Amino acid sequence: MASQSESLPTTSPPEIVNVDEQGGEVTISTVASKHMVHPEETMGGPVELPKVWAFQADDGEPSVPGPILRTTEGEDMKVTLDNTDANMPHTLHFHGVRKTWENDGVPTTTGITVNPGEKHTYEIPANVPGTHLYHCHYQTQRHIDMGMYGIFRVDPKGYEEADQELFMTLKDWDSTLNKQMAGMDATYSPRDRDPDVFTINGKSAPRTLHPEDGSPVIVSQGDTVRIHLTNNGYMSHPMHTHNHRFRVVEKDGSEVPEAAQYEQDIINVAPAERKTIEFDADADPGIYLMHCHKVSHAMNGNTYPGGMVGGIVYEEAMDSDIFGELMDYAGYEG
Repeated sequence: MASQSESLPTTSPPEIVNVDEQGGEVTISTVASKHMVHPEETMGGPVELPKVWAFQADDGEPSVPGPILRTTEGEDMKVTLDNTDANMPHTLHFHGVRKTWENDGVPTTTGITVNPGEKHTYEIPANVPGTHLYHCHYQTQRHIDMGMYGIFRVDPKGYEEADQELFMTLKDWDSTLNKQMAGMDATYSPRDRDPDVFTINGKSAPRTLHPEDGSPVIVSQGDTVRIHLTNNGYMSHPMHTHNHRFRVVEKDGSEVPEAAQYEQDIINVAPAERKTIEFDADADPGIYLMHCHKVSHAMNGNTYPGGMVGGIVYEEAMDSDIFGELMDYAGYEG
């Protein structure tokens, strides 16, 4: 059977939605899409998920991960799941914050399922500051693997951003499911899951280093850098930063006391876990990897490097020949 992906829209990078600026309301809908993990023929590419179920905020673009919903402590949200154009049920479940029973987003325990043709509004209190996540909780074993996940950020009152502040979602994929859903000759079983695609913010290296489509950590000498790491996949990922030692300043929405912080250069991020790391960009200006240290996760198929590999890039190094070479691999023409 031929793939259905030719007729699907292509996803965009996730946008940050400041829900406060929208009066505390946002509408999330699901759009069947094609997701280009790395569209070039370089470094084991192209890598494609022929069908995903992408989240779209209001009139924005569908994305995988879904839009980053950002609010402030005490500014509660009304999140409407618009399922009018979908062909199957979905829900929204938010981690971290304390909410009423009927707003938990789990169909089997709340009795609330958002069926095709329906809309449902969830009331989500912003009562636990920190970095959290959200996802569909209907047939979770398939729907997260089809791309239905995103970051939910509650800034504490008086929050001061770092010089460079980034959100990164780690995800492992068994592309057999995406191929099966696209009508290709593939059979997926969650009991026999075999991940073959590994992404940071939905992209694999070298596309992760693309300044517009990827999420490189571009810094100037002396910057304070804060990265909110979340894991919306099903495997743990030990993330390693080259030539930079960081401190964990937040875990699962709880601040880590300064007395408990220490410098390190590798941190494991378990499924659904959130860890915020902070470091100073005080190294010799250059290009340094930031990657999962399970080496098979840093590959595109049989090609190394690839997969869950990003980078810390100093602006001073962006005029170098080697960065130009990397941009050729990534398909960046800027």
